[in-house]
Amino acid sequence: MLDFTGKAVLVTGGAGGIGSAVGCAAARAGARVMLVDQDAAGADVAAAIRASGGECDFFQADVSRSEAVQAYVERTLQRFGGIDSFVNNAGMLGPVATLADYDESAFDRLLAVNVRGIFLGLKHVLPVMLRAGRGTVVNTSSTAAATPSPGMGPYAATKAAILGLSAAAAGEAGPHGVRVNAVCPGAIDAGIYTELRSALSTDAAKFDAQVRANIPTGRLTTADEVADTILFLASALSGNINGASITIDGARGAVSGSFSGRASGVPSPAARSHD
Repeated sequence: MLDFTGKAVLVTGGAGGIGSAVGCAAARAGARVMLVDQDAAGADVAAAIRASGGECDFFQADVSRSEAVQAYVERTLQRFGGIDSFVNNAGMLGPVATLADYDESAFDRLLAVNVRGIFLGLKHVLPVMLRAGRGTVVNTSSTAAATPSPGMGPYAATKAAILGLSAAAAGEAGPHGVRVNAVCPGAIDAGIYTELRSALSTDAAKFDAQVRANIPTGRLTTADEVADTILFLASALSGNINGASITIDGARGAVSGSFSGRASGVPSPAARSHD
């Protein structure tokens, strides 16, 4: 069993499927949790964790702004005195469209949240851990980094960038007692997947059935399963694992390319922080 008793765990994207699952699981394991999200609904997640006996606080912030990231780091230090584990998870899907049709301003916003947000988290949290001589970071990427579905080129590019940042951070921080890893979830019945499903299909059940048919395990991954993997990488149980990227997709990527879906002529889902 994972034991985070007394540990301070900072989670961005805490209002979404993966982020809220991580926060809840960390609190159950004894952690003191700080949830961060631009969506005020993160406060409800924190309240639910406290109601179940966990210790949790919420800070509303746009992870693409350096001053906001500095503020959530400072709030965590004031609240808990340190940061033992950082789950750098906030992200967004953005429009689903071909590269030729992709709006430039939407592309800039996607980069700001998914890449700049991860970079700023590393920039401002790593110094805290380096001074302490210990700590773990888990960045949330995606299987789309390697096998993007049609209409998801910019999103895939941002998730591939996260893998590059993770590898670089692992090499820089490893000699100082800090480990950095990444997770690459596949289809999850939460957050981005539900937005993608809405953009590509009007029949959710049919869409899910088609996706499941291409997954060897025959089912979608749950947010709780991703959270368990993240907390394993954040814990002492993962030992000397550093610079790794763990795929969580039921072997979907191991046996074939991305699942099919039309990219043109579909409405763009609302772009919002979700993970």
